[in-house]
Amino acid sequence: MNTTTTVSATVTSADGTTIAYDKVGTGPAVILVGGAFQYRSFDPRTAEIATALSDRFSVYHYDRRGRGDSGDTQPYAVAREVEDIAALIEAAGGPACLYGMSSGAPLALHAVSAGLDVPKIAVYEAPFLVDGGRAVGPDYLERLDARLAAGDRTGAVTLFLTEGVGVPAEYVGAMRAQPMWPGFEAVAPTLAYDARIMDGTLAGRALPTGRWAAVTCPALIADGGASPDSMRTAADALAALLPDARRVTIPGQDHGVAPEAIVPLLAEFYGG
Repeated sequence: MNTTTTVSATVTSADGTTIAYDKVGTGPAVILVGGAFQYRSFDPRTAEIATALSDRFSVYHYDRRGRGDSGDTQPYAVAREVEDIAALIEAAGGPACLYGMSSGAPLALHAVSAGLDVPKIAVYEAPFLVDGGRAVGPDYLERLDARLAAGDRTGAVTLFLTEGVGVPAEYVGAMRAQPMWPGFEAVAPTLAYDARIMDGTLAGRALPTGRWAAVTCPALIADGGASPDSMRTAADALAALLPDARRVTIPGQDHGVAPEAIVPLLAEFYGG
């Protein structure tokens, strides 16, 4: 049984924003970059991943800005989130591998593109829409911003789930009665941050070819065998853009990948 102590701390990003994180384990540094709705007090699955990796790595599980215990200095820009990762790498003593989950995957890719000291990057199910099927409307971000500006967090979360994710409206209605819903609304403003990170990748067209041209380090691109076909085509498209990509499908897994399914793959990749 892993009994490694978790240490909670903060770093200050370049714009003065406080970024809160948990560190567990010893060894080479790995930073976990969450997607929509993922933050420490609301995301026990990622905490399990951190603990499981901690016998070989120093794992940093952080609250992205605007979530949990981290600050949210305005105005927002994707570059500020890259600076947050840079601050974590500095706290780790650099370098640090990255693991990006869902919309945290393109953020991690942006961080590598910016030249941060990242020797390896792994991503799981970046939710790109590239196959000509479902696509997000061109005014999605505008409508999301409008709902948030009006203080309509319920409407913003609903828009993200129905249009951004593709959840049927009748399911969303049932979700509002579930205990998880307040946790969604607590970080609703950050859905607009993720939409900006995903810009240009949700229109049902090919990925922008030059977006991550600077990502030349080894990359692990993974999806789940039980996920929709769109996740497979997105992972294939991303792997085709990167010069040193390893493409893996994990049998039986969906978007909420089980820690016991992803951790051995990450440990082998980072430690290999």
